[in-house]
Amino acid sequence: MIKPLLRILVLAGCLLPGLVYSQSAQTAADYFNEGVQKINAKDYAGALQAFTTAIILNPENAPSYYNRALAKISLNDVQGAIKDLDQTIELNPQDANAYLYRGINRTKLDDFRGAMQDFNRAIDLNPNDAMLYYHRGICRAQINYYASALNDLNKAITLNPNDVNILTARGNVKSQTNDFKGALADYTLALEKSPNKSAALAGRGYSRYKLDDPKGALADFGRAIEISPNDPELFYRRGLAKTRLTDFEGALADFDKTIQLDPSHFRAFFSRGFCRSRLGSNKQAIGDIDKSIEMGNTQIQTKAYYSDFITANLLPILNNLMQDRYRLINELQDDRSDAFMMRGLLKNAQGEGKAALADMNRAIELNPSNSESYFIRSVIRSSLGDQKGAIIDCNSATRLNVRHAEAYYLRGIIRFDTGDEQAGCADLSRAGELGFVQAYKVIGEKCNRVTAQR
Repeated sequence: MIKPLLRILVLAGCLLPGLVYSQSAQTAADYFNEGVQKINAKDYAGALQAFTTAIILNPENAPSYYNRALAKISLNDVQGAIKDLDQTIELNPQDANAYLYRGINRTKLDDFRGAMQDFNRAIDLNPNDAMLYYHRGICRAQINYYASALNDLNKAITLNPNDVNILTARGNVKSQTNDFKGALADYTLALEKSPNKSAALAGRGYSRYKLDDPKGALADFGRAIEISPNDPELFYRRGLAKTRLTDFEGALADFDKTIQLDPSHFRAFFSRGFCRSRLGSNKQAIGDIDKSIEMGNTQIQTKAYYSDFITANLLPILNNLMQDRYRLINELQDDRSDAFMMRGLLKNAQGEGKAALADMNRAIELNPSNSESYFIRSVIRSSLGDQKGAIIDCNSATRLNVRHAEAYYLRGIIRFDTGDEQAGCADLSRAGELGFVQAYKVIGEKCNRVTAQR
């Protein structure tokens, strides 16, 4: 992004020489130039005073308000800056830069509609300025208008193909739309032009992680951390890559560092809990996952039938749940449903079936389209004797994922044991076809006899 300083110099150099001042106006000009000098020296408070004096002496000079706004931006006075930019635009409605910076500051206040209006007006006034499309693209991405954001960033790159900030921003938008290959290409191009750009290294590392290149991700995150050693997100993402490589001890250290730098990083608590569960510290794992759920989040909200046949055939499913199936659930999504799902798994493994069921209920409430949540709840319900509820959940799981072999297997077991033997054997056959080989053992023991009897 072009820094405010550069646009101050352009403004001062172009406007001041052409003005004719009286003795009083010259004094205003002197204060204006003093303000420019101080803002260049990063004396923002001194610049603010100089521009204020210039405004008192000449309240009709738009550049004084504009540059005072930039000084206020540097002092984090967003609302004060917007007020000065309002006055700049009133005095000079053709100033594209004033609309640009007012739009940027409106986004800081989440006034995206007002910001979009400002960026649109700035582009109308100066349609060949890459920065205007860049900032409008960023604004559109913030309100999830990713397609139009990409259009703006593509236009910005056409106008300024060597700007690493624009390339990185486009990579970020592609990453948000799960185009990790496209994002990887943009980050790589940005790094060719600026090898030490931390944001591009972080973005490329995450793209590599998502593209199942955890070793490449580790290299990028390591370089980014050398450049920005106090960025908690870098340690968090490196921890994810280490988890993918089953380096749970190393990942644990990174998640510890993330939480040290940002104690409110709920995703790091979840991922640390995952690692602790893999290292056998289930009690500590549950404590971390509790925190991942509770931080800034809302509070959580049949007749039993047991049989030895169902219980015995649940064991391979239960083993799979905690051993192989969920080894990669280490990154928490915005809805936090995975946190409830993981905690439910851990609690169920500790024999806390009812508490586990409560967590699975909440996981499904947060993400009702996840077939795995229904399947896990079906297993828990079955282990608690709620076979009817388990079948209902298996129905949901297979409806959402028609290739969910284990859901067919469990439903087949329950159906067979509760009297619907033909449907049960059909489900077991389907499970076997989909690769759940344990189903054939049950088919051999039970279903062949059923067929023979018929």
